[in-house]
Amino acid sequence: MNIVIVGLAFLGAFFIFLASIGILRMPDLFLRMSATAKAGTLGVGTLLFATILHFQDFVITSRALATIIFLILTAPVAAHMIARAAYFDGTPLWEGTVRDDLKNHYQLTTHALDSQVHPAEDTPSIETAEGDDFTEEG
Repeated sequence: MNIVIVGLAFLGAFFIFLASIGILRMPDLFLRMSATAKAGTLGVGTLLFATILHFQDFVITSRALATIIFLILTAPVAAHMIARAAYFDGTPLWEGTVRDDLKNHYQLTTHALDSQVHPAEDTPSIETAEGDDFTEEG
């Protein structure tokens, strides 16, 4: 049983390590968020599952399971909302991005995402090098 627990703990630590490498190696915000949300959630979930097997206590098991469920439900939603706000703000995509599925489908005026194509003046411009709407002073 100890071998399984140690294996799960190392597997969880490995996934968390992959998430940290994803932050450093991915070229843009959207890919970084994808890597960290997926690998981080899987890593923490695996570590918590190893904790459940190690302690075998009802209180620890219930808290760990509640934490795992909470992470599975909230991490993807939070990553999606942050990425949507970044896309709306005009955060540039990686130069190697082949296809932008949201281009001309996301309205600036209503913040709505529609299946029909909208005019270019009502969609975010992501070709800018700067991702904020603030002017430079100086």
